[in-house]
Amino acid sequence: MSRFRGALIWTVLVIAVAVPVGAAAMSSLLEYRSPVYIVAGFAGVIAMALLLFQPLLAAGYLPGLSARRGRHVHQWSGSLLVLLVVAHVAGLWITSPPDVIDALLFVSATPFSLWGVIAMWAVFTTACLAALRRRLHLKPRTWRYSHKALALIIVAGTVVHVLQIDGTMEFYSKVILCLLLVVVTVLAVIDYKFGRTVGKLQS
Repeated sequence: MSRFRGALIWTVLVIAVAVPVGAAAMSSLLEYRSPVYIVAGFAGVIAMALLLFQPLLAAGYLPGLSARRGRHVHQWSGSLLVLLVVAHVAGLWITSPPDVIDALLFVSATPFSLWGVIAMWAVFTTACLAALRRRLHLKPRTWRYSHKALALIIVAGTVVHVLQIDGTMEFYSKVILCLLLVVVTVLAVIDYKFGRTVGKLQS
């Protein structure tokens, strides 16, 4: 039974990620985009999908992974997330520098750009704190609360950013992914009982 439940959890997560990514890959809008723009767009899509696993990895809630292994993967996937965000922004810069400059200066005419920039800076801030927390002598509690606050900003900014864009991602699948991302993140951040609840599904 435990293997079945673990497989069910993984199946739901994989479907929640694969469907919107697959739908984006088959979008007719790709026919009119340059290769650089397509790569930049998919870097953003994959980054969002990766976010769904981050809170689960950090707390060791995923079936088949110990808490220690989950945190280790969380660190590596966090680094991958930073690279994906850089690729996303760099690709957009190459295709349209003025739009990226406006977004970075918070003067863009498109609201979704502003939310994307907020999420981007929160990702970079998290990465910097993670890399420098020992040099900064951050107490474990300070780091934990800072990380959680930044995670909420990242998720909120990303969700609003994605929902406001009328692009290659299919509407209903991206809405479901956004809802799952918000629910999982909020529960993992504020509800310590969530770990026990998910843990019971693995036993």
